[in-house]
Amino acid sequence: MNETVTVDEAISKGHKMVTYPGMLVLFGILGLTIYLGIQKVIPTWCLAVGFILSFILAWLWWSFMITKWRLWAFENVRNVHELKQRAIQEKLIWPDNSIFEKTEIRNSIDKEKLTSLQNKFKQADLFQDDFTIPDETVIYYSKSKNFLEMAIMLVCLGVGIYLILKTDSYIFGSILSVIGAYFAYKEYKEATNTEPQIIINDKGIETISTDFYNWNDIENEKVISKGSGKHTHYYLTYNFPHGTEHLQIDGYDTDIRRLNKLLILYRGRSNKKTINR
Repeated sequence: MNETVTVDEAISKGHKMVTYPGMLVLFGILGLTIYLGIQKVIPTWCLAVGFILSFILAWLWWSFMITKWRLWAFENVRNVHELKQRAIQEKLIWPDNSIFEKTEIRNSIDKEKLTSLQNKFKQADLFQDDFTIPDETVIYYSKSKNFLEMAIMLVCLGVGIYLILKTDSYIFGSILSVIGAYFAYKEYKEATNTEPQIIINDKGIETISTDFYNWNDIENEKVISKGSGKHTHYYLTYNFPHGTEHLQIDGYDTDIRRLNKLLILYRGRSNKKTINR
């Protein structure tokens, strides 16, 4: 058994094997169906068929390929607990006993191999430090993200003003102007905010909304996503004595993959220091 593949490498390969091709199937069939419908090559009722077919074929791709990835990844990665947690968080696989997890296509040989690989979960993960990560990481609002969103909102404001001055769409123009102005100001405030939003090191975590807590006082730390598509939002969550942190990180200079990695790494450093005392 070759266990030289890192968790990051396995997750990256999973997206290349499963996620990206599945999205290509989904949007490729949708786009082709819409194009053919516009060109009057197919009747209108075929649009609904194409819509349903795109989801079915994309799901079949995921159902078949995710099993192939599971077999390869859990055989070649040493830290299977971290791998499984990260794969669920990044929506590569579904949690155990999920109705969607049951749609994975597995033949008898696949099931036998997966059952055998469950033995790896009986051993704890090995801590693998990353010396490119500093002793402490400070996370701020992302200037690039917020200035980009501010620019988009300013465009909405401009369109709203144009509608008010040049057309009869006073109501819609006013609504668009108010929304554009409000969110442009909001994004500007975040882009120019220099206050640390998250401070994390081998001692613990502090956020803009929660005091500093040691790792010994923190449980179930992770970054989760809620919603789907354009409405997906990401949150740093963890439990501390008499409370829970639930901090939205969308506008920060980090992402779900990097922050989850930092949580694992800094807790691992803390545990290593405790053992070596």
